[in-house]
Amino acid sequence: AFLFFSDHDEYRPPVWKSYLYQLQQEAPHPRRLTCTCEVRSTRMFYDADQLLNQAEGSYLIRESQRQPGTYTLALRFRNQTKNFRLYHDGKHFVAEKRFESIHDLVTDGLITLYIETKAAEYIAKMTINPIYEHVGYTTLSLEPTLKKHLPLRSAPDQPDGLTPTRDRGHAEERITSLVRRSTLRESDFVAPKYEKVHNFKVHTFRGPHWCEYCANFMWGLIAQGVKCADCGLNVHKQCSKVVPNDCQPDLRHVKKVYSCDLTTLVKAHNAKRPMVVDMCIQELEARGLQSEGLYRISGFSELIEDVKLAFDRDGDKADISTNVYEDINIITGALKLYFRELPIPLITYDAYPHFMEAAKIPDADKRLEALHEALKLLPPAHCETLRYLMGHLKRVTQCTENLMTGENLGIVFGPTLMRAPGLDAMTALNDIRYQRLVVEGLITNEDVLF
Repeated sequence: AFLFFSDHDEYRPPVWKSYLYQLQQEAPHPRRLTCTCEVRSTRMFYDADQLLNQAEGSYLIRESQRQPGTYTLALRFRNQTKNFRLYHDGKHFVAEKRFESIHDLVTDGLITLYIETKAAEYIAKMTINPIYEHVGYTTLSLEPTLKKHLPLRSAPDQPDGLTPTRDRGHAEERITSLVRRSTLRESDFVAPKYEKVHNFKVHTFRGPHWCEYCANFMWGLIAQGVKCADCGLNVHKQCSKVVPNDCQPDLRHVKKVYSCDLTTLVKAHNAKRPMVVDMCIQELEARGLQSEGLYRISGFSELIEDVKLAFDRDGDKADISTNVYEDINIITGALKLYFRELPIPLITYDAYPHFMEAAKIPDADKRLEALHEALKLLPPAHCETLRYLMGHLKRVTQCTENLMTGENLGIVFGPTLMRAPGLDAMTALNDIRYQRLVVEGLITNEDVLF
């Protein structure tokens, strides 16, 4: 569903909570101390403590006399001296965060110590009653002026299916694109609601930033939180553990088509299946079903790479027509390459052993039932894409001119659609037989399994 804001509604941004920001401003500032005289090892800890007693935030670095070349950072905080083993690998660090200078390391450390000491109970409860559940992160990442012009499914006071005049052109353009790219019946054009886990990665935010889950300040100098590489959601590391699996990938973050996670791609383009699959199959069924050895005969690898680059560059506007690629084997090669380069195979790693076990069942009825159960383990976007592909391959087998049987297609697509990580060479070789049986079974029983 799309968010709806009427012309009379004013977008109200969430109220960011300032408590942790104020604490960061209050945190002690680092004070570097330099000791110019030699200190005997028996008095080292005592003398360091005496030197650091001058002011909160004072720090010094001392070399171990027992292990030359190793260093300790001594830091004064809340009238106590805290000692940390100091490391350097081109950057300075005492834990996960790495810093260009000791000064930055100590500054960040003092901020973290101060906030986590003063606000320990507050931080523990940050994830309670988050703003995320009230406004949704999609509203936070859009400009207020854009929120009134989001695509509508249907406003409360409008009949189903009608689009306001101001958005009708955009909506019609979207529908036209979908119709052009797909061979499915019109009723299948409803945008699916695929669940997707956020792709969080540690991130350094420049300038003050607030968590888009709990609305609290993200403290520290670097690596203050995590950012979803697919949708841009910014949250605390601890908040990321409770964020719902409702990532809505943004095309600004999804830079390519090939080698992109399948669910991420279809959600970013608001589609049921990857455009590569839709467009290649549409092109193949329009002009290539009768081609002998379809999918078995390889096209020129350089031209297949050209198709890949066209999709990565132009998306659904890529031209794969006969005017550009007369050889239909270029299109089959591009489709197979797309599946081979998926970071998570179409038949996922988790589901792989279940499909393998199903293929080994001698009784046909029980094997079919096991395949049906294995299909339930696939993510919805993977299952929908597999359903569409198997329907296409079934039509390939029904065209006798191409001489491609279900067994032949199973040999071609088995290793393309499914692979298991970490298998030794001998086990992987033995699995090829069952991979063929899986794909052949899916093609033959496509009408029953899906």
